[in-house]
Amino acid sequence: MAATRLEQPHHHQQHIVVMRHGDRLDNVDRSWPATAPKRWDPPLAEVGRDRARETAKQLPYQLGFPIHRIVVSPFRRCIDTALGLIAGLSAPGEDPNAVTSDNGIDSSKVKVSIEYGLSEMFNDVAIKYPPTNPVDHADWKFNNPEIEALIPIDTLDRTVKSVFNELPHWGETEAKARDRYLHTIRSLANSYPSENLLLITHGEAVKVALLTHLEEAARFEIKVNYCGYIQLRRSVVQSSEALEAGEFELLTSDGQSGVNCLPRTDM
Repeated sequence: MAATRLEQPHHHQQHIVVMRHGDRLDNVDRSWPATAPKRWDPPLAEVGRDRARETAKQLPYQLGFPIHRIVVSPFRRCIDTALGLIAGLSAPGEDPNAVTSDNGIDSSKVKVSIEYGLSEMFNDVAIKYPPTNPVDHADWKFNNPEIEALIPIDTLDRTVKSVFNELPHWGETEAKARDRYLHTIRSLANSYPSENLLLITHGEAVKVALLTHLEEAARFEIKVNYCGYIQLRRSVVQSSEALEAGEFELLTSDGQSGVNCLPRTDM
């Protein structure tokens, strides 16, 4: 009688990239908020779309590992950034074999979903132009079918179970936003332990992810440029019965990621 072959656990490194959106329109066209129906949710300016496309072309060389899934804040500037990244990977004149599943983002295979847990910090410090009655959730009108219609049908993943199904309550503190961002990042990583994720979110979320994993974080001030990002990595051991994951570590940047750690001058 043949001996039963035992399944060997699968060891691998999981990578999480946390990226800020591109240049928002209201920071480029100061007159836009005066006539916009949703002043609190600006799209990208054209320069932001260009930045997202250019970032996409550089990512395969800067990361050195594949991205399998893009998860996006529902705010329009983040959705536009995701679309710019996908467009940059499929730009006419580019070698279609330059980006493969072995390196970078494969635009033919990557999946995209929307996550409320990656939303902007929900207070009047982070959101310039809140609705007249921001406490009423009815004033925050995200049209999910309309948003999803912007995403290429072959990349949109509607099967994803969200970490948060709604926006935070208005007046969210920095501490609560920090907890939300960290819980969302960890939960998404655990939901897709065999995949590398690109999370497109807001500057505060990138700062939180960086400072949480940065040694002597109190010594630094963080500047996150548009489309700036940080990389987290952890070891994952998977078997049919269990998942074991190590703690995330921050990968050092070569200065090309658009996130700067500046020594604090008030210490």
